[in-house]
Amino acid sequence: QVELAESGGGSAQAGDSLRLSCILSEHTFNAYAMGWLRQAPGKECEFVAGISWSGESIYYGDAVKGRFTVSRDRTKNTMYLQMNSLKPEDTAVYYCVADTAIVEECFWDNRGKGTQVTVFS
Repeated sequence: QVELAESGGGSAQAGDSLRLSCILSEHTFNAYAMGWLRQAPGKECEFVAGISWSGESIYYGDAVKGRFTVSRDRTKNTMYLQMNSLKPEDTAVYYCVADTAIVEECFWDNRGKGTQVTVFS
């Protein structure tokens, strides 16, 4: 059983920064890749970033490349998403996800409840 808990969402002005965190609680010894998805009202789910279990492989969605940075601390079972130069179009619910490999789409086996990020212009 995998449980994911996001934190760090909130409101920001355009150009500001926010950092999201996600703690993975699991009762197996699988090595999980982790990632972030987001979904804005009326829009389809969007892949934001993914990081392998080792941290050596990292992928970003085109919309966030150069602005967002994903990282993880395996000793704390925690993944982070540093979001810089925020734009109003980054407004969405952000979901932490986990799976046995990175999926550059929205089809991950495990998903947290999400955290709202709102960016004002």
